[in-house]
Amino acid sequence: MSILLCDSNGELWFDKVKELGMDYISMPYCYCDKEYSYDLGENTDFAAFYSAVRAGNVPKTMALNPENYKDILTPYFKAGQDVLYVSFSHAMSGTFNQLDAALLELKEQFPERKCTVFDTKSISLGAGIQMLAAAEKKQQGATDEEIVEFLKDFTNKVCVYFSVDDLMHLKRGGRLSAVSAVAGTILNIKPILTTNEKGGLSVFEKAKGRRNALRNLAQKVIDELTDTAYPVYVLDADCKGEGDELAALIKEKRPDANIVRQIVGPVIGSHCGPGTLGVIFIGDKRPIPLEKE
Repeated sequence: MSILLCDSNGELWFDKVKELGMDYISMPYCYCDKEYSYDLGENTDFAAFYSAVRAGNVPKTMALNPENYKDILTPYFKAGQDVLYVSFSHAMSGTFNQLDAALLELKEQFPERKCTVFDTKSISLGAGIQMLAAAEKKQQGATDEEIVEFLKDFTNKVCVYFSVDDLMHLKRGGRLSAVSAVAGTILNIKPILTTNEKGGLSVFEKAKGRRNALRNLAQKVIDELTDTAYPVYVLDADCKGEGDELAALIKEKRPDANIVRQIVGPVIGSHCGPGTLGVIFIGDKRPIPLEKE
């Protein structure tokens, strides 16, 4: 017997996770000198978080330590359960080194138990849509091994595109070079970013100005959406009006799209900043980046 585990960096909404029968790991963040764990929107004060960031507060995210992971996994192992953990991108956080350390210790204590970790090589609902697919497979009776085999192909069809309003947020978090951030800000360049095959962030193309970036995001879904059995996630980081406009542009040309609107959570928002817009959907293949950052 096994349980399916995800994490809050996949940003599936809390009620969807409950409906799918998954457990999740809450990832930590800090702003205004107070630490929180993201609860997938159940009791999150998004307005307070984004207001603080817009006012100049610099939020931070933290890796869990081995003791945190042992506390999370031990109850499952004690209950005789194996774990299938579908996680956000390992390339984006050192927290998985801490997970590996915890698993080495737990293997000595519970040699008969197994924790299988699948790296989605994505973040936000680029990871979440894979968590969703895994949960649906599990509900249909698939084994952990069958789910992993399915995900190995499915992950290469996940299309993630997003544009940030202020490149300096990505620069501060080490997701974008200082030269690119400063040059892009001066020239009003709004790069469309994606997740690359290693699970990092890369520039897919460059748009001149906010309006062009919004239209380009819509066009990506219009042109590339192939599997309407899965949602098209349209995300915004405290820019709901533009997110609604983006969703409307998509729906006008692709009425078959099952659009799900959602706000970006505070952990991801700590790195991308207010004003970020994004789309996640299933196409024929993962986007091929223009360049790496």
